Amino acid sequence: IMLNEQKPTDSLCVLRQKQQNLQYVQEYKPEKDDIRYLRVLLYGPVGSGKSSFINSVSNVIRGRMTVPAWASTMTSDQSFTKKYETHKFIKGRGTTKTFYPLVFNDIMGLEDGTDKGVHADDIKLALRGHVRESYKFNPVAPLSQDDPGYNPTPSADDKVHVLVCMMSANTHQIKPSILEKVKSIRETASDLGIPHMAMMTHIDEACGEIEKDLRNVYKSKYVRKKMKDFSAAVGIPMNCIFPVKNYSEEISLNDDIDSLILSALRTMVDFGDDFIEKI
Repeated sequence: IMLNEQKPTDSLCVLRQKQQNLQYVQEYKPEKDDIRYLRVLLYGPVGSGKSSFINSVSNVIRGRMTVPAWASTMTSDQSFTKKYETHKFIKGRGTTKTFYPLVFNDIMGLEDGTDKGVHADDIKLALRGHVRESYKFNPVAPLSQDDPGYNPTPSADDKVHVLVCMMSANTHQIKPSILEKVKSIRETASDLGIPHMAMMTHIDEACGEIEKDLRNVYKSKYVRKKMKDFSAAVGIPMNCIFPVKNYSEEISLNDDIDSLILSALRTMVDFGDDFIEKI
């Protein structure tokens, strides 16, 4: 049976899985008293959809369309994100309003060559919790210990618990200098014991069959090849690379978009929680 000719029971299974994953993510709470939030750091080339992914996660967790992270709609070779920002997701309303214990840090995009985009060294400092909130990235020079944006005594809460590389399936070829930066950052994360995953975005733009029906994602030879090539280039295992579609032109929630995002989110929470247990 083709995925786009699914029986009603198959659709019910997808919906049930989505609800289970949503409940799992919404009910998660770190067990350590000194850690309020499981912190996920997103990084990747300019235009890979980091800010859009944060918005999409917010939509899914909160069950409605939201805009917590402004994203650029223009295709550009320069990063829209300039500062180090923590994005929290609101839980409840009014006087009962709190935040889910899962936060995302957005970071300036990686660019080809030197003196452009975020320095790999800045991402390595962020992993250890040394980058203060609202620090404005300087493409010419990485953050130094003398800078007010440097946090000399990071708490367990400031440190990154999961590192996520964002990659666009619609990019013809990733520049070698960017791949080298990704590998370097991955090695630092590995040395620190921080789990590393990847999101393959823009899958609908990259493959016509997926654009017609998002449930064809795991049947797409093109997307699978993109994932395998990226896995081989930077060393992230295939089972840690998740194809996702960000919300972009939709005006209401979509179960198929949600399901892919929630599958990735549940794994992020599991990986991050395992890391927190070891701290």
